[in-house]
Amino acid sequence: MSDETLAQSDGFLSYLRVERGLAANTVEAYARDLDKYSRFVEKNGWSFEDAGPAGIRKFLLWLEEQHLESRTVARQIVTLRNFYRYLRREGLIASNPAEDLESPRLWKVLPKYLTVEETEKLLAQPPNDTPLGLRDRAILEMLYAAGLRVSELISLRVADLNQDMGYVRTLGKGNKQRIVPVGTAAINAVQAYFGARAQLLGKRLSPYLFVNRRGGRLTRQGVWFLLSRYGKLAGMRKQITPHLLRHSFATHLLARGADLRSLQMMLGHSDISTTQIYTHVSTARLKEIHKKYHPRAS
Repeated sequence: MSDETLAQSDGFLSYLRVERGLAANTVEAYARDLDKYSRFVEKNGWSFEDAGPAGIRKFLLWLEEQHLESRTVARQIVTLRNFYRYLRREGLIASNPAEDLESPRLWKVLPKYLTVEETEKLLAQPPNDTPLGLRDRAILEMLYAAGLRVSELISLRVADLNQDMGYVRTLGKGNKQRIVPVGTAAINAVQAYFGARAQLLGKRLSPYLFVNRRGGRLTRQGVWFLLSRYGKLAGMRKQITPHLLRHSFATHLLARGADLRSLQMMLGHSDISTTQIYTHVSTARLKEIHKKYHPRAS
């Protein structure tokens, strides 16, 4: 990558972190998209300004040839729009070639989720007689009780959990703090884990609620691995991920009468349209029930 290309890319990512205050995961996503575009530009012997509208169209055509989902292409377009807007604002280019870019139409993909029975079966998998088993049970209960993202879970500190009042304080996307209630089952699981946590830490100290077998901070990969393992132990064919539990949390609340605005606050969605996808899930479930039980449905 040329010095000019690298400097402009680094400047943009710094702007996202410092001026816009975006979360580290969001900045990483921008960085991946921009790196893909930068390599394409370099391969064609252009600068970002030289690429122009024609170069951008050529890049998007190349993305389509990779048979990527429309959502992935749409995200790349958002990156290009913001990047070129930044370059224009800083006076690094004379005009914005991405100004008229249109995102591809996105088909709404209903999020996958577990049934209540499947969730109960999954939560029952971690053993109660080992330190890691007690930790894992607390992790599963917390993910499901509060609908946390994996990044939020591993960032939880002991002080973030109010056991008496039954809520957890977490920092979500855009460094936005929110308070989410947690039920008795999750609180009990965490309390049972505290003795195991002391064993895992030994003489070490850590502010983080969940730690690994060496007493260090738990990683995203570690959480993904343990969920996958317990999913297999539960005999589930679908891939078990932190986001699957988050989707299950939202779907189960909505199915039992939770209002959309409250659900939005608990999930930490900045736009309620993001939360509304779960109404489609509930509708789809109702249709399944109607088709299965109504005598004249089929």
